[in-house]
Amino acid sequence: MYRQVLVLAVFAAHLGESPASCARNLNYRPIIGILAQEILEDDTDAQGSSYIAASYVKHLESAGARVVPIRINRTEEEYGRLFNAINGLLLPGGNVDIEKSEFSRAAKVFYELALKANDASDYFPIWGTCQGFQQLSVLTSNKNLLTLTDTKAVALPLTFSPGSQNSRLFKKFPKDVLQSLAEENITSNFHSWSLSLQNYSANPKLKRFYRVLTTNTDGTQEFISTMEAYRYPFYAVQWHPEKSPFEWIEKPGMVHTLPAIKATFYTAFFFVSEAMKNRHRFPSQIEEERALIYNYQPVFKGLSSIFLQNYYFD
Repeated sequence: MYRQVLVLAVFAAHLGESPASCARNLNYRPIIGILAQEILEDDTDAQGSSYIAASYVKHLESAGARVVPIRINRTEEEYGRLFNAINGLLLPGGNVDIEKSEFSRAAKVFYELALKANDASDYFPIWGTCQGFQQLSVLTSNKNLLTLTDTKAVALPLTFSPGSQNSRLFKKFPKDVLQSLAEENITSNFHSWSLSLQNYSANPKLKRFYRVLTTNTDGTQEFISTMEAYRYPFYAVQWHPEKSPFEWIEKPGMVHTLPAIKATFYTAFFFVSEAMKNRHRFPSQIEEERALIYNYQPVFKGLSSIFLQNYYFD
């Protein structure tokens, strides 16, 4: 009982509500969809045509959510039914075409459904990591504005924009976590393409839609590393919060320090708390059970793999 009260108080403080109000309004059984994507060409362990890295699943589960895999090559009608059953969407990192892939097609369907839902006061959050960040920028601007950067395997501190520490995403982070994010090399970057601050500023659609929370530089190009939408519960990070506790390849950019892991938890905690504001649910317990990630077994790919484990789907 004490633990339940304590957890409730933490969530209430995070959301800016009283514990009683929090108890009335939150969905304590959130289910978040993670969008699968086409397998990598050099994936010799592949057991299907698409995959989800297990670290994204663990990332959400660590903060109190369950996960449903969203498989590619499905109809808009199927995606619509699934949208009405889940409480949020995570667009993961990867390496597919963010304009022509099945990943991008499915992301567009869910993005448009989320816009309509939120406009109708049906709170539905989206989180994009790395490729997911890039995908959201394309969906909002209707064009690919990405620029090559030298950020393939490097850990960086975040440069916070003025006032961004009071943003929805960061305002409830502990001060020590914000300080570590700003001063230590704890955000893992594994991307060749970035949304430059210059291209963002020159595009009215992006500038009106997203608020820049943090930036980084590769020494030459300044790019956006964290952003959130003004009117919608959409969040995007170019860095990888899920890697520190759940990926173990020995490679530059991988950080397993306590501050990095603590920052990981608060990013997951934030997004799960956003999903708790949504009331979607499956029509029946049987359909819910059939959809959950527990029906699939992750494949161990070895310690030298960029993803320690993958879930595969036909």
